[in-house]
Amino acid sequence: MVDADVLESLRTWATGNDGEILRPTGKNLRNVNPILTGVSELELAWWGYLVNGAPASFASINTRSERLASSKGPLPDRAIVPASFWRELAKPSRVWHHFAEPENGLLGLAAVTRPGRTADGAEFTCYSIVMQPAAPHLEHIHDRMPLLINPGFAEEWLTASHPGGALIDAAIAAAVPINERVRVTPIAPGDSDEDPPRLF
Repeated sequence: MVDADVLESLRTWATGNDGEILRPTGKNLRNVNPILTGVSELELAWWGYLVNGAPASFASINTRSERLASSKGPLPDRAIVPASFWRELAKPSRVWHHFAEPENGLLGLAAVTRPGRTADGAEFTCYSIVMQPAAPHLEHIHDRMPLLINPGFAEEWLTASHPGGALIDAAIAAAVPINERVRVTPIAPGDSDEDPPRLF
């Protein structure tokens, strides 16, 4: 569960950012985003990895759950990214779709983290969102979806020292009832421009 102080911090962040959606952090636009690194520990972090002082040249905003599950040792440090929805582009229609709980409840997206430093010496926690195969009722839109952390599994995700495969398998199993509540709707062209989506 997200405690009251953390929830208030999230609301303050969202208000200060005009309700903008989370976007990968860039070299010029340092739109750092809130993540939970403990059950009641919130920090602003860089979405995507920094390598040699610059955003990674390889895809780093997402990490496949299967790759993490193949690890024989513990996973990297972990976090939870709070969000009230995510969006995916359906192919071949190229129509954006909106994924959320029916009551627009707060979702927790699993992430792995590592430290990073920019060319000017600023230090950040960098994160990559863990992606798993889509739930059966969503896979007709997109074949992948974020690994959603069940609130009852949050502390284990953040602190457990299990081997990577065991922890990923447990997180995926715990996510099933959360996944089943997610509903998807197409976004009409222009809707997102007229009403910027809110994360919190």
